[in-house]
Amino acid sequence: MYFCKKIAGKSKPAVWKQNPITDEARTFMNIETEQYELYGPQKLDATIHLPASKSISNRALIIEAILGGAQLPENLSDCDDTSVVINALRDMPEVIDIGAAGTAMRFMTAYLSTLEGQTHVLTGTERMKRRPIGALVDALRYVGAHIEYVGEEGFPPLRITGRRLEGGRVEMAGDVSSQFISALLLVGPVMRTGLQLVLTDRIISRPYIDLTLHTMHDFGGRVDWTDVNVITVEPQPYRQRSYFIENDWSASSYWYEMLALAHDEDSRLELTGLTDGSRQGDSMIRYMFTMLGVKSVFGCKEPGIPTTVRLHKTALRPPRFDFDFINQPDLAQTLVVSCALLGIPFRFIGLGSLRIKETDRIEALKREMRKLGYVLTDEEAGVLSWDGTRCEPTLEPIDTYDDHRMAMAFAPACLRFPGLRINHPQVVTKSYPRFWDDLRAAGFTVKN
Repeated sequence: MYFCKKIAGKSKPAVWKQNPITDEARTFMNIETEQYELYGPQKLDATIHLPASKSISNRALIIEAILGGAQLPENLSDCDDTSVVINALRDMPEVIDIGAAGTAMRFMTAYLSTLEGQTHVLTGTERMKRRPIGALVDALRYVGAHIEYVGEEGFPPLRITGRRLEGGRVEMAGDVSSQFISALLLVGPVMRTGLQLVLTDRIISRPYIDLTLHTMHDFGGRVDWTDVNVITVEPQPYRQRSYFIENDWSASSYWYEMLALAHDEDSRLELTGLTDGSRQGDSMIRYMFTMLGVKSVFGCKEPGIPTTVRLHKTALRPPRFDFDFINQPDLAQTLVVSCALLGIPFRFIGLGSLRIKETDRIEALKREMRKLGYVLTDEEAGVLSWDGTRCEPTLEPIDTYDDHRMAMAFAPACLRFPGLRINHPQVVTKSYPRFWDDLRAAGFTVKN
């Protein structure tokens, strides 16, 4: 179901005929529904077939593209962020619009830099054009890439002319987006002298960097941490292989949240396609929710074997919950809503990167939680707290700010606020297109 085109006598890498979701279906899904009204069931008792991991999907797709696109990974994510990568690699137009997909912007910037003799303009939404990319561009230029800013310096769109990258020793701040680091690492094996990446300052989202290394290892890449802050990639080509992608632990977090908020103590959920000892950093959610009254039981504990995880409620509730999200920033919204609605004060640190996500998630959380009657504070950079202070809830519709995680983190709140309304709910297609269908299957009422 895939093929390679020929351009000037050379194979055009990584071009595939069709997305996991048909173009017609995606057009239908992208018809904007302005608002959903949500009602939760009294008891949860359902099996949820989670989507595939977009983090692993996008890493594997870039590696397959470098290999020439001869074989697609199995169980690819069907979300927007992965579909834009598939479409770009399939069609390779002169102008590539990746929409709001941050991972695609970073990974495609590095990949396009390696395509000798080809020139592409990489662009996205207005929000994407305000998300900084200078640190990655500077690093790629240092190893030989030819990248120009089409508009404002330091931000997309980019004009990229591919060439053979020289490689060598590069320094990059460890407290920028881990996707910058992963993007550079993924193309390290095709650099003439390989890559020695030195990370300065504090390293954030390290599990995502490790996930990149593991995925590279799976395809024969020779890459390792050679010091506490140094990653070395040898100039050894990847090897073709069949590859199966685990389901998404990030997506599981919203179901953990639902079970924690469910009223009936006999509520239970089963989540499919996850592995014990997963390489996904957000698999930490199972331990975090142990503290919030949700226990996880794996059907199979053999590492690397996808299985069903059974969730059930316990009586455990901490007097407060403090956590450093430096390695799992995408879980912050889920835990903010969960803790507040359970009446558990919290202090969450390591949230600096939330300011430059799909929206400013710190400000968005403060604004939307106030609608439910919870007053959050962010008196220090990268810190968000709730000390138990309440205000009169307005129960206005929850705004999603073109941010999929805002929609999915607040949806379970309908278990405590029946009739909760979510604006622009179709933003979930960015990572979890079937989210609302899965809610309905689990007994939720979702009214247009």
